[in-house]
Amino acid sequence: MRVFSLLLLLSVFGCYETSRNCKNYKTGKFYSEVTLNGVLYKSSFTRNEDLQIETYNKKTDSSKLRWINDCEVIFKTINPKNMAERKDIHLKILTTTDSSYTFEYSYVGETKKQKGVAYKVLK
Repeated sequence: MRVFSLLLLLSVFGCYETSRNCKNYKTGKFYSEVTLNGVLYKSSFTRNEDLQIETYNKKTDSSKLRWINDCEVIFKTINPKNMAERKDIHLKILTTTDSSYTFEYSYVGETKKQKGVAYKVLK
């Protein structure tokens, strides 16, 4: 009986899948929040299919976008000002809601990933 209960429990939770409606977040106006070492960083950005313009700390930066699939994108800074900005960034949308998405990102080729949340600005 115990084995049956365990199998039933595993089958119920094994079928759970997080929601990912990534197409809803390929374009639009957003703001994001990322916590690094206990510090909250906020930025706002506008994105279309192949360009993202982001404002952080009163500075504006633009990146070309290359979508790998509906949930993954590579950012390439258009006018890098230093070596760090020359590195491409890989972002993957992990989960979505009706107004936000949780993501992880890292420099391309690096294993250390950071997480954050982006919120769609509704009109």
